[in-house]
Amino acid sequence: MRIGSIIVLVWLLIGVVAAAQRDYFDSGPVNCAGFGTIAVTVIAGPLNYMGVNPKVADCDVPQPSP
Repeated sequence: MRIGSIIVLVWLLIGVVAAAQRDYFDSGPVNCAGFGTIAVTVIAGPLNYMGVNPKVADCDVPQPSP
């Protein structure tokens, strides 16, 4: 259990580094697609360095009913 937690933590940290190198944290519009792109980049982790470039082009957030 402990080794699994460490692996997941390192995986996500590598994803954060990849997102920071792509300047996702300080550039671009702050909207649903921007947050989605950051999230999938962090989740992809080391796969970012193997050619994976995940992006969220469009997302529709449901509006509350009146």
